[in-house]
Amino acid sequence: MAALCCDLLAPGSCVCLGIPGGSVGIPTRPGQVPRKMNPLLGLGLLLAGLLTVEGLLKPNFSPEKHEAVSQGQVGKGKGTAQELAKRNTDFGLKLFKKLSFSSPDNNILFSPWSISMAFSMLSLGAQDSTLAEIKDGFNFRNIPDKDLHEGFHYLIHRLNQRNQDQRLGLGNALFIDQKVKPQQKFLTEVKNMYKADTIPTNFQNSENAQKQINNYVRQKTQGKINNLVKNIDPGTVMLLINYIFFRARWQHEFDPKETKEEDFILDKNKSVKVPMMFRVGVYNVGRDDQLSCTVLEIPYQNNFTAIFVLPDEGRMKQVEEALGLETFARWKKLLVRRVADVFVPRLTVTGNYDLKKTLSHLGISKIFEEHGDLTRISPHQNLKVGEAVHKATLKMDEKGTEGAAGSGVQTLPMETPIRVKINRRFLLMIWETKMNNLLFFGKIVNPSGR
Repeated sequence: MAALCCDLLAPGSCVCLGIPGGSVGIPTRPGQVPRKMNPLLGLGLLLAGLLTVEGLLKPNFSPEKHEAVSQGQVGKGKGTAQELAKRNTDFGLKLFKKLSFSSPDNNILFSPWSISMAFSMLSLGAQDSTLAEIKDGFNFRNIPDKDLHEGFHYLIHRLNQRNQDQRLGLGNALFIDQKVKPQQKFLTEVKNMYKADTIPTNFQNSENAQKQINNYVRQKTQGKINNLVKNIDPGTVMLLINYIFFRARWQHEFDPKETKEEDFILDKNKSVKVPMMFRVGVYNVGRDDQLSCTVLEIPYQNNFTAIFVLPDEGRMKQVEEALGLETFARWKKLLVRRVADVFVPRLTVTGNYDLKKTLSHLGISKIFEEHGDLTRISPHQNLKVGEAVHKATLKMDEKGTEGAAGSGVQTLPMETPIRVKINRRFLLMIWETKMNNLLFFGKIVNPSGR
């Protein structure tokens, strides 16, 4: 099983490669003796996302040194990184619409950034039509390979940051069996461009391999993602892991004493009790009369923000159909700083997705098939991605940490507050604001997670 882990307040995504028995004959020219190719090997991708929004980090948190981005790296990757952020958003919207269409009444939560980064890393091993399909499906087309990977390299450096108020960590790892003899060029590129650890693993002992991988993910996500790998398919020889881990403090925290149990409307005839957080403060709020929805921005410390989109009752489908880069740009212009009574449900939501099935609807299928071309990973072995799974979990609450520095008192203008109550299904987006990068995307139908 290969794993890509993305941390969004969620466990991750994984892609697996397996080894069926037998061998494959390679087509030959007339008169040529058919040669045998090695058995099909299994490669796995596992993406894990963990996103935690729960006030301050624990006081014993020890910041690590953040590796500075050199001026050379900035020059190489910054322009492409900005373009990648835009294309990642567009990919996220396409994927969201597919997921929502298949499950309109379920919670949705995923990290488009994590999924894109994982498959971009994997594309280092692809070529010909398989590479073209990845680039087309993830909106990487017309970006030269070198620029693509330098752009992700820049974003990884840019986003990897820790301080006492937040933690955003991104990382990649390759668990490789002795059966596979990867190209040194592939290993060097995934290390240099994606900072991927390379870890020797004995997949024949699946129980130990599973334990090794889960321990790695647990350590990298500070114990928040446990048992990411439930089982390893027979024949798996490589596991790619990508993780993104985000914990952040609200710029202005909610007071837990103000949280009350209230109704969250599931449909016309049904509701569920949820802990509803409350705060009065100055927020960016906008009203889109064209799409019949309210847009609310709640910022975190530093360069991250949450956007809530609350459609009027019965208007979610209309809003979903209109989602696009132009709609986002229009919402940004509609936002006005206002004093607002803000009600937001405290929630924990998890999304689990079979990316193999979902991505095929977006035209990405060769990488999962026998005739896919991943020979830049290992030229003498026939690799395919056997499984690609993405899991993301979001925890959002009002808590701060006792004894930590407060966020200060916010002076409010003398005006009548506008009331924004998130008490029915809504959309949620977590953005990194400097690069305008969409890290997480969700639709919350039931904040209780049931």
